[in-house]
Amino acid sequence: MKDVELARDRAVGRASQSWKVVLVLLWITSMVEGLGFSQVSAFLPIYLQSMGLPESSVPQWVGVLNSLIFVLGLPLVPFWGVWADKYSRKAIIIRSCLVEAVVFGTIALSREPWQLAIGMMCAGFQLGNTGVMLAALRDIVPLRRLGTAIAVFGASTPVGFAAGPALGGLMIDGLHTSVSVVYAVSALLSVLMALMLALGLREVRPEVRPSGRLLYLAFGAVRGVFADPLTRNLFALFGLAFLARQMANPFLPLLVQRLNGGSDGLAIAVALVVGTAALVGGLISPVAGAIGDRVGFRPVLIFSLAGAGLALIFMPLSPSVPGLAWINVVFSALAAAVGAMITGLLAMELPPERRSATLNLIYLPLYLAGIVGPTMGALAATAGLSTVFVLAGCMLGLGAVSAGIGRYASTASR
Repeated sequence: MKDVELARDRAVGRASQSWKVVLVLLWITSMVEGLGFSQVSAFLPIYLQSMGLPESSVPQWVGVLNSLIFVLGLPLVPFWGVWADKYSRKAIIIRSCLVEAVVFGTIALSREPWQLAIGMMCAGFQLGNTGVMLAALRDIVPLRRLGTAIAVFGASTPVGFAAGPALGGLMIDGLHTSVSVVYAVSALLSVLMALMLALGLREVRPEVRPSGRLLYLAFGAVRGVFADPLTRNLFALFGLAFLARQMANPFLPLLVQRLNGGSDGLAIAVALVVGTAALVGGLISPVAGAIGDRVGFRPVLIFSLAGAGLALIFMPLSPSVPGLAWINVVFSALAAAVGAMITGLLAMELPPERRSATLNLIYLPLYLAGIVGPTMGALAATAGLSTVFVLAGCMLGLGAVSAGIGRYASTASR
């Protein structure tokens, strides 16, 4: 095993570009993506109300619109990874940036809910880039730094989810711009990301380049995920974690609105809870990668699932906006750690010939959960907003129990 690791690290040393440069470029790209989509989520209730939608109808529209992001793109997810490995990972990532610009621009120009729906559905053609970026990092980062590098990259999304509402809150409540202008700025940033990657990123080739027909490779990758017990179990855990997040996250701004009452500064309050809290949590989360490198990824995964579940359950019990923000700090850090640990386990334990194809599909559970989660949240919200967060927290608790049982069974079989 050590000989394999040494040979791989020597190959990394011969890479055409420093892995640190690649990590920085992909981190910025992922952060800007999170920034834009967090603004869509954070200010969607305000945007819908500005269109004249009755307040009682907003939760249902929030759930439906968030689900539409993944509907069209889900069938294409296996193909993006295959195209990336066969032809160009760089081109596939740049494609996502350009589609993001179209999506945010369409949302910025929307004046009716049905126009918003078109923009949300177009987002499906943006999917598939994060798995490609993770596969590129796995092929260029030295193994001894892999856990930390993946955790650092994983923090890009929480940081983006923090920066988006913070920037939007400043623009709306501070500069008195419209929500449309906020989305237009995100579209411009996405174009800049495409230019940055085109000029600054060199191609990172997979260790094993696939050959064969496109359909065979795409569906073979999906079949491999469900046929292998390790990937099947980890994808199921990831799916449960994403289902809980996608169920709760779209309704967090509504929880902030309930606590804020009729006071001014709603956009800033949303930015504090959804933005600043997520930023602190995202900055803390790389610590989990370093701990995972030392004590193992599975114990950190179990702890993170359980802690994140408790944080969700306590959210509707918060008496104030600052209290909710602190709870979201804990949740954001632990939720990011869950993703880093599952990605690390897959990257370490999969053989090279299957690793890239599997990592390209790592966010398939997110896309499935992205359709089901907001819809479940909208249904749960009919029983009260608190019900959404309690059910989502219980899902993460179930994931922690499942991960613990899996770890015990794995240890007992050795």
